[in-house]
Amino acid sequence: MKFVLSILTGVLLWLAWPTLPLTPLIFIGLTPLFYLTERVQNRWQYFGLIFLAFLTWNVGSTWWVGNTTVPASGVFANCFNALLMSIPWLGYKNTRRKLPESAAYFALIVYWLTFELIHQTWELSWPWLVLGNAFALRPGWIQWYEFTGASGGTLWVLTANIAVYHTWKQLRLHGAAGITHIVKSLLAPLAVILLPLLLSAFIHPIPDNPARKTGIVIVQPNIDPYDEKFNSGTAMQQLEKFLRLTQQQADSNTRYIIWPETALFPRGAWESQLNYQQEVIAIREMLRKYPKARLITGGVTMKEYPAGEAPATARDLEGDRKWDAFNSALQIDTSNSIQIYHKYELVPGVELIPYVRYLTFMQYVAMDMGGISGSYGRTPDATLLTNTSDSIKVFPTICYESVFSNYVGAQVKTGADLLVIITNDGWWGNTEGHRQHLQYARIRAIETRRWVARSANTGISAVVDPAGNISHPQPYWQEAVIKATVTPRKDITFYVKNGDLISKGAVIFCILLLVYSFMSRFIPGLKHAEIHQ
Repeated sequence: MKFVLSILTGVLLWLAWPTLPLTPLIFIGLTPLFYLTERVQNRWQYFGLIFLAFLTWNVGSTWWVGNTTVPASGVFANCFNALLMSIPWLGYKNTRRKLPESAAYFALIVYWLTFELIHQTWELSWPWLVLGNAFALRPGWIQWYEFTGASGGTLWVLTANIAVYHTWKQLRLHGAAGITHIVKSLLAPLAVILLPLLLSAFIHPIPDNPARKTGIVIVQPNIDPYDEKFNSGTAMQQLEKFLRLTQQQADSNTRYIIWPETALFPRGAWESQLNYQQEVIAIREMLRKYPKARLITGGVTMKEYPAGEAPATARDLEGDRKWDAFNSALQIDTSNSIQIYHKYELVPGVELIPYVRYLTFMQYVAMDMGGISGSYGRTPDATLLTNTSDSIKVFPTICYESVFSNYVGAQVKTGADLLVIITNDGWWGNTEGHRQHLQYARIRAIETRRWVARSANTGISAVVDPAGNISHPQPYWQEAVIKATVTPRKDITFYVKNGDLISKGAVIFCILLLVYSFMSRFIPGLKHAEIHQ
């Protein structure tokens, strides 16, 4: 029975996850774990059941991370993430022995929110399964994310599960003492679930300014990342495809042309010599036909550092010279100026060896997913791509970065009017990976109330409006080109202005709970009588 409940938790969470349509199951998915917490006394058995539940969820929802040339990476990722998810529940189990039930529920919320925040900020980050992401398919339910961010959704999920379980427990213990008692008992979970839905119905983004409508062209080239993208000698052939597709839809009203991640220089190009690259010369020749347009594209770039100025990620060149490789976004126009943004939120194990500054011998262990193997460099601060003639600032989110609520919100706060996502989701094939990734863009749009233009190498390229509605989605594994309009916006949401207040508050309470737990071991007066279950 206990084993079944553990598996049931993972299955419910998987069925509730995008892009499956059973989202409401998220409100009961965790309830079996509350039952197990009360019934299982052996700590190792409890840990095993909790770990199994989260492993089932991870494997069901993100098994595709192992759909690469190194399948073992997916096994490790799912197991490690399940292990981390178990920690807040172990803390909850321990807290139940020391504090009343209601305080223990509060502690679980605090522990989980703290875990999710840490999982967005450290170098082993994997925020793909943030509980608040469960509603990506239902933007109409979460318009209030402009105040709370995705952590508000996490709070909603946890609170709803607690309310549902507590109500079930009370009805089970005291029996059904008439229909009136049943109705009263159900009011709490219904209110927790329905009130945010009703609130969302009354929240709408500020209307766009029609005068700022901006024409864009998004290219989806459909270049196989394994057999074609990074092969030597094919770069110019790929460029010809990009140019051909672009010119199918670009016109005098086009302000931005958007190509996907690593569209240029798949084998790398020195940043000091970009103006002399054949690709850049050809692009500028095309842009002369559309003088008001800027091209935003991905590319692999390299930078050499003077002696003594290289960061920990830098590699040896010769002598005292060092260099770094970057997964970059570039903005190219007809001038000699190229604006460059270096991807900051790197994929652990693929683009980044976590804490390589302490493990320098691991520098080249990162998986070779084409291009330049080994850890990419990281810039300390993001750079917005500016267009002074139209007073537009773009934040070019590269692939995995679009999953980070706090990071994207922080860049919008610095002045981004428009979000662009450039990605290459073809690594994981025709799995839920690229579909989930598209849906998460809806959450970023709602949190920031920004238009999102998404260019994916193999799909799904699309446009997302500030209310989270998707338009112009292109079929996966087909070349395509989108002609659309977006509206750069200046308004700032409460979430963007103030950041993730819910998670910040949770961290404070988490610290206080940990201090209390530590002190209670040495000061008898602080220790609550143990609750026997």
